Amino acid sequence: MNKLKNLNKFTLTNIQSYGIVLLAFIIIFPLQKAGVLSNQISGLLVPTCTYVVMAISLSLTVGFLGELSLGHAGFMSVGAFSGVVCAACLQNSIASDPLRLLIAIIVGGLFAGVAGLVIGIPVIRLRGDYLAIVTLAFGEIIKNIMNCLYVGFDKNGIHFSMTSAEALGLVDAKPILNGPNGAQAITKISTFTSGIILIVVALFIVLNLVNSKTGRAVTAIRDNRIAAESVGIGVTKYKLTAFIISAVIAGMAGALYAMNFSTIKPTKFDFNTSILILVFVVLGGMKNIPGVMIATIVLYAMPELLRGFASYRMLIYAIVLILVMLATNSSGAKQFFEKIASKIKKGENTDVQNGGVSNG
Repeated sequence: MNKLKNLNKFTLTNIQSYGIVLLAFIIIFPLQKAGVLSNQISGLLVPTCTYVVMAISLSLTVGFLGELSLGHAGFMSVGAFSGVVCAACLQNSIASDPLRLLIAIIVGGLFAGVAGLVIGIPVIRLRGDYLAIVTLAFGEIIKNIMNCLYVGFDKNGIHFSMTSAEALGLVDAKPILNGPNGAQAITKISTFTSGIILIVVALFIVLNLVNSKTGRAVTAIRDNRIAAESVGIGVTKYKLTAFIISAVIAGMAGALYAMNFSTIKPTKFDFNTSILILVFVVLGGMKNIPGVMIATIVLYAMPELLRGFASYRMLIYAIVLILVMLATNSSGAKQFFEKIASKIKKGENTDVQNGGVSNG
């Protein structure tokens, strides 16, 4: 115990984070192989892994960069649909499901990274509420684009259209993306093992980034932007770097998520999904990666596992939310909600003052 106390914070966080993943794999994988797990629990494994990766990626933006992003589901959407298209196009040329899944995840991450670059260049100079509003708009724009996007693949190559599936002109083939109906007839190739591997990759990227020169610059910008600029830290450069890396990881998670279902629609990646991920990060602790992972696992799986208690499901879920926040002792959550409360109070005071002036 004394040796653990003497370890530096980075090493202790690494042990805790990777330990949670290893423990989950050691417990669940043998049970899954033995067929002991129910269909309900088995169906939750890959989505839970996906949301853990999403929460880790958002922690980089919200926790370590200190910027509120409300459009993280947009990057997940880009990765999901680009990964599905990639996997469908490679289905006849690559027989190995793991290899095809790997390529789809990489492609999903790259496309999401490009989307992060496109949205990051104009908005990363914004701060606080303004950045939150723009990222929220970005998420809705991506959802609407996907609602109008038709993609198909045949012997003549890939076809794109923004009008209808008939406009693709496919020969002996069906659309991969069919507008508001999304992707249909997806070959499900995601596995619990691939989800665990992606969590480890996300942890490796984020934890090492945070402890690197770039990560220290990012946290310096979060703590005091003016002081960081005064010592020569390129604020825009480092903020954009963290934003793009977060988008890449979210895109990879989106590809894994999409390849776990036979059908996926753009409406799945809406504002509510972004808020759900933000709740996981805030309640787990915005700078506490192990806490974020535990909160995501508990809070995502809990509503599904409580479906048998329909009358009390949301009551139990609300109690668990409070207990998770107390258990993680999240100072980040406290600061987050205090900030919101102060803004509401400030708005009320302003209204009262305005009313007083007008009445006078």
